[in-house]
Amino acid sequence: MEINIGLNDSQRKAIADGLSKVLADSYSLYIKTHNYHWNVTGPQFNALHTMFESQYTELAPAIDEIAERIRALGHLAPGSYKEFSELTSIKDGDNRLTANEMVKELVEGQETVARTCRSLISTVDEAGDEPTADLLTVRMQTHEKNAWMLRAMLANN
Repeated sequence: MEINIGLNDSQRKAIADGLSKVLADSYSLYIKTHNYHWNVTGPQFNALHTMFESQYTELAPAIDEIAERIRALGHLAPGSYKEFSELTSIKDGDNRLTANEMVKELVEGQETVARTCRSLISTVDEAGDEPTADLLTVRMQTHEKNAWMLRAMLANN
């Protein structure tokens, strides 16, 4: 059955392609944050362990929402490591890093996802796709706040 939601096929494809990159970055950040949650050590262990858990826990339902929006637009959501690795801008985590290095990498990851979302906004606005614009706005706010909170952990270092 054809999709008739007020967006043409090319608009839906362009938005779904952009959301696939957001999904890949978000999932890659989820994995990296979870990795660092498990492996962080040092004097800030408890604070960072808790912060990292809070951040990856928030990402899990967001990832699902992004994938479901791609499906609502009539496209398949990427879902394999191979697909994510081809689409993501997030570099793999290294569980041997110091706590401060982990925090710096997670700041970069949070900012990367915010930039990926922001790069799609003009396409979404031009198409008049308010549901996706709302989703992206929430994601940008969340990632920018998370980056700020992580940077605050480095303020005295």
